[in-house]
Amino acid sequence: MKYYIIAGEASGDLHGSNLMKALYKEDSNAEIRFWGGNLMQEVGGTLVKHYRDLAFMGFAEVVMNLKTILNNIKFCKKDIEEFNPDVIIFIDYPGFNMRIAKWAKQKGIKTHYYIAPQIWAWKENRIKAVKRDFDKLFVILPFEKDFFEVKHGFPVEFVGHPLIDAIHNRKKTDETQFRKENNLDDKPIIALLPGSRKQEISKMLEVMLSVTEDFKEYQFVIAGAPSQEYEFYQQFLINKNVKFISNKTYDLLSVAKAALVTSGTATLETALFKVPEVVCYKGSWISYQIAKRIITLKYISLVNLIMDREVVTELIQNDFNKKRIKKELSKLLEPTTRKKILEDYELLEEKLGGNGASETTAKLIVNELR
Repeated sequence: MKYYIIAGEASGDLHGSNLMKALYKEDSNAEIRFWGGNLMQEVGGTLVKHYRDLAFMGFAEVVMNLKTILNNIKFCKKDIEEFNPDVIIFIDYPGFNMRIAKWAKQKGIKTHYYIAPQIWAWKENRIKAVKRDFDKLFVILPFEKDFFEVKHGFPVEFVGHPLIDAIHNRKKTDETQFRKENNLDDKPIIALLPGSRKQEISKMLEVMLSVTEDFKEYQFVIAGAPSQEYEFYQQFLINKNVKFISNKTYDLLSVAKAALVTSGTATLETALFKVPEVVCYKGSWISYQIAKRIITLKYISLVNLIMDREVVTELIQNDFNKKRIKKELSKLLEPTTRKKILEDYELLEEKLGGNGASETTAKLIVNELR
């Protein structure tokens, strides 16, 4: 059978790659064409567009790049028609994917959404479009099943969280070798995860780096995004005694003592690696003002949302400053605080369900098509 997959971000590339592996196991004749990244490309199939050419962050940034986005939508529709798939599998990336799904449904193409749009966070009225435009929804957060089925009467499949598989199935990092290969000394590591898009890295990294001189007994290491070149980061590293490691975020988290993390999937990844973290976010002024008025959630990090209480500190917009980072990071390094956070992380993983999200989803998709 023929599968067309659309993933528009780094996290979608990761989950898409694991789903593709599972699809190839379930369907030995699978033909896969996709929008994604390097990880999906390594599995096989045909890459149409790389996510680094698609990701725009924030309301203002989307408006500024509207022409590019509309051209991508037009190109995507044409490419799908030429490929004529048995199903389109959408992975997260709702702004783009929901537009394509509406068109695809009208064309009579099966539409499956893996990692459903987070309409529980904002734009809840999108439920009408979800019900109209998708044949199947596969959700990965435990509270999403109640949201869709109980609140809105739309049956979904809770498949567990694919990050558990991605982290548990990876090869264990040899810390001694990792430090040697990346020119790291014996000091404990504080990981900096400033995001994957240029806009967010520009907003986050400089502020994160402002506290490095206050923690001289630690070494700070930046997790470089695979979609960005080292040259882009250099502007922030002048006269800074920090290390930079590209495309090895999981290895870095597996040996880190603490982390400063930009809000997004990385907050959950950091928690699953059992690394105490401070969650950070700062957008453009206009994007933040708009978001503040339409998003009614108590928290921005997945860790706190899943646990429905504050497990990790969130520093948002004006709270994201040197003084607060120093204070909250100092707390993370205290034994009592660390112990409590790590205990909460264990409960978090239990809530997310067991292993096998990718395999479960692939089986459900293939069986549905058969």
